[in-house]
Amino acid sequence: MPYAIRLHQNGGPEVLSWETVEVQAPAAGEATIRHHAVGLNYIDTYHRTGLYPVTLPSGIGMEGAGVVEAVGEGVSELKVGDRVAYAGGPLGAYADVRNIPKLPDAISFETGAAMMLQGLTAAYLLRKTYRVQPGDAVLIQAAAGGVGLIVCQWARALGATVIGTVGSPAKAELAKAHGCHHVINYSTENFAQRVREITNGEGVAVVYDGVGKDTFAGSLDSLRPMGMMVSFGNASGPVPPLDLIVLSQKGSLFVTRPTLMNYTAKREDLVALGSELFDVVVSGQVKIEVNQTYALKDAAQAHRDLEARKTTGSTILLP
Repeated sequence: MPYAIRLHQNGGPEVLSWETVEVQAPAAGEATIRHHAVGLNYIDTYHRTGLYPVTLPSGIGMEGAGVVEAVGEGVSELKVGDRVAYAGGPLGAYADVRNIPKLPDAISFETGAAMMLQGLTAAYLLRKTYRVQPGDAVLIQAAAGGVGLIVCQWARALGATVIGTVGSPAKAELAKAHGCHHVINYSTENFAQRVREITNGEGVAVVYDGVGKDTFAGSLDSLRPMGMMVSFGNASGPVPPLDLIVLSQKGSLFVTRPTLMNYTAKREDLVALGSELFDVVVSGQVKIEVNQTYALKDAAQAHRDLEARKTTGSTILLP
């Protein structure tokens, strides 16, 4: 009998329950996938706590990689035995087996599980939300995190001047090793002031900020006139309400709060972004750092470490 992590109530990591589950034969349009690795992402903690409400009881997890065991009626792009990786809903990736594009042989299951949600996030941020051009100066908050390390490498490959923020000297070294030209420790430095010094007073073209409340104001202060503030997460808490007049006072700034689901709602957009992601990973321009692994049944401890900022790069759960 397969196992899965289930969520019956919102709360701390202790509400994650390791249970046996029954997996039905795939319905029309579904495929049954046996996971070899499952991705851990900060959004999982939002679903657990109720910050992003879900209907309970519920599975949890949005990213995994494995092998197709069965396909339902009408499924033409997958067959039994295919290696696959995916990101997105419905929730339930924290499982041995579940019912849900093809994974290249050059990419391992562990890398596939670690790269899909974070990698596709990096793809839409860099290629769609603000299309980074050679010569752009960009600021990446939490540069040593899973999304951060991917964005740093990819932005550098695109010819940008990459500035990253981190919370410790060890994370600074990690960010430098993954594409950052300049690293700022925001626990000891005023990052907005340092950005101005690095850019000779001009500011950056875009800020990619997944931290939220603690960095939002400083991120706005780091932008050049008509620069773009991309707030794609809130690890430190939700951003408070913003008086729009502030955007004009700081240089006619743009602010957006994007989600992967909107950027990949159309099949052709998902395939295009996925292709760009696979290309930069297979080419070696972007390396996916899986720095932590946990047994799937130990998902609660993985959540504790993630929220305590004890992790760097990507984390996977192993069934």
